[in-house]
Amino acid sequence: MGRFADMQEDVTPQQAAELVHAGEAQLVDVREPYEHEAGYIDGARHIEMHQLTEQAAAIDREKPVIFYCRVGSRSAMATQAFKAAGYDAYNLDGGIVGWVGSGLEIVPEGGTIADH
Repeated sequence: MGRFADMQEDVTPQQAAELVHAGEAQLVDVREPYEHEAGYIDGARHIEMHQLTEQAAAIDREKPVIFYCRVGSRSAMATQAFKAAGYDAYNLDGGIVGWVGSGLEIVPEGGTIADH
């Protein structure tokens, strides 16, 4: 757990990028399909918010998980629920808007952030 020991529930886009790139965390996009199709963080697994309960077994309990949505509200709820269920769960601070605002890329090339 090294780097996770002192982390708050919210992780910055830079922290998330480093952890996911190093293979130390898994990233889950809880947005709606149209939002995901517009643009997403490379390497993220897409599980819609309303499917999280039934798809929970597909999320590795042994590896920290970082949830994200558009601005961090829905993913904060997912983080709290998964923490309560015993997962090492975190929320991407600012969501994909914060990610892009930090200068990090999304895919596909030319991808956008869908409006609500």
